[in-house]
Amino acid sequence: MTEPISWDLAEKVAVRLARRQPPTPANEMASLKEDFQELTALAEGLVEAATGLRSEAGPARARVTDRPGWVRANLVSFQRLLRPVTEKLGARLAESPVAPVTRAVSGAQLGTILGWMSTRVLGQYDLLLIEEERPEDQDIVYYVGPNVLSLERRFGFPPREFRLWLAIHEVTHRSQFTGVPWLRPYFLSLVESSLGAIEPDPRRFVEALRRTVEELRAGRNPLADGGLVGLLAGPEQQVVLQQMLGLMSLLEGHGDITMNRAGGERVPSAERFSRVLRQRRQQAKGPAKLFQQAIGLEAKLKQYEQGERFVEAVELAGGAGLLEQVWRGPEWLPSLTEIRQPGLWIDRARAESPAGA
Repeated sequence: MTEPISWDLAEKVAVRLARRQPPTPANEMASLKEDFQELTALAEGLVEAATGLRSEAGPARARVTDRPGWVRANLVSFQRLLRPVTEKLGARLAESPVAPVTRAVSGAQLGTILGWMSTRVLGQYDLLLIEEERPEDQDIVYYVGPNVLSLERRFGFPPREFRLWLAIHEVTHRSQFTGVPWLRPYFLSLVESSLGAIEPDPRRFVEALRRTVEELRAGRNPLADGGLVGLLAGPEQQVVLQQMLGLMSLLEGHGDITMNRAGGERVPSAERFSRVLRQRRQQAKGPAKLFQQAIGLEAKLKQYEQGERFVEAVELAGGAGLLEQVWRGPEWLPSLTEIRQPGLWIDRARAESPAGA
């Protein structure tokens, strides 16, 4: 089987883009590592007190990395994530004379995406990495040191306060996936179902182009929900994609609200941090904005806003007790429609709850 993506080229392209910045002094990286080790542990207790979610996987482990390090960690995740697709494409490419070109183009495209994202990401909890022979690289909370330092300097953020605020957000995601027993396998099953259903058929691209033209003529953004993945998805994948978007909106919104609440008096600048990062997310214009839409990042940015509004509406209607119902099982998760119209989920939750709450 021919590998359809040149992973080596993807790494070279991404690292080249990631290194467009002077190296961070060793003493500053050492200070970041010391801070995030301490603050990630502190964040765990704060998140548990604020949400009731307690990780069953033991204490969180923090890893401060540079941009190339973040790229390499994510390439491992991408290889695992895309395996159902690459195996199908590889079988088709085995006899194709254009296979080398296809591999190179795919590698360059993936490298460009990861390289660009490495300049933006502040922290990340990686739940996709599953390599039994490398337990030391699993269940890691990553922080991209140069990006954290750059933002602190640009906006004059108090370093310890800002770092605790970031740690709370990433630890919240870890608590969601390791504190709710069914959530991680359910999420991965959605990912695998979606990717496993992909057929490498050129007709899909023609159909996607037709839908793009129709959406544009109707005055709608064809990349608004899921980027190019959303356009290329067939009917069955669209159903799964909507489930994933609903779930991610809930998790991102819940994470954002928790990071602003859990720190309490320890993070008095939380409102300012939140405002600056929200503006930073919306700053892209022109080609950069189109690129964000194409890779689905624009849809992710909407997840933060819609998810926050959903969580706030549910808590306003029934407090923390009503919100906790979302963690009872997959059937209690809000759909994307319910995320956008919280009243629908509130009515359903109250009707289906044994207590009628």
